[in-house]
Amino acid sequence: MFEITDLIGIIAFAMSGFFVASRSKLDLLGAFISTFLTALGGGIIRDIALDKTPHTFLHDYPSLVVLSVFTLMILFKFHKRQTMENKPLFIISDSIGLISFSISGALIAIESSFNLSGVIIMTFITAVGGGIMRDVIINEVPFVFKTGFYGIIALFIGTIIYSLNLYELISVYSIIGLFFTFLLLRLIAYYKKWSIPLN
Repeated sequence: MFEITDLIGIIAFAMSGFFVASRSKLDLLGAFISTFLTALGGGIIRDIALDKTPHTFLHDYPSLVVLSVFTLMILFKFHKRQTMENKPLFIISDSIGLISFSISGALIAIESSFNLSGVIIMTFITAVGGGIMRDVIINEVPFVFKTGFYGIIALFIGTIIYSLNLYELISVYSIIGLFFTFLLLRLIAYYKKWSIPLN
């Protein structure tokens, strides 16, 4: 289950990272770093926090998936199109990445016997850590700090999966249900412009 959600998240966030690089007019190297960090950065931070060798450094498929997505995006000339940031493809890929990585982060934290706080933190780091690293490098305020309902979804997912585990309700069906419920919620939140104002 972890590998499936992880693979979906890698593909989706690699696309999202490429779109951000295109919007910021980065060169080839910059675009690749943006794609790589968005797709794999959160997982690397999570594994280091767990005192483990990052999953990406032990298995070939994460890097190969990122390289494949990057190559396809260039071949189909997505970098030459008008800004993709508000287009459905970007919104959907970014939302899928957010939810997939939130789920995989929570599952790994539970596998490590973390308490509720640990599960929530690992969920958040896995989901948005790579995006934060990317935005800092390209000198932007991280997206998650400007859109209140983005990071909140990761926190919700971590809390729910922790609760499901307490009652031994984690299964393929519950995870699929959680995935589509929060994907719908994220898309509604985006198009309805939901946020959590400071004042």
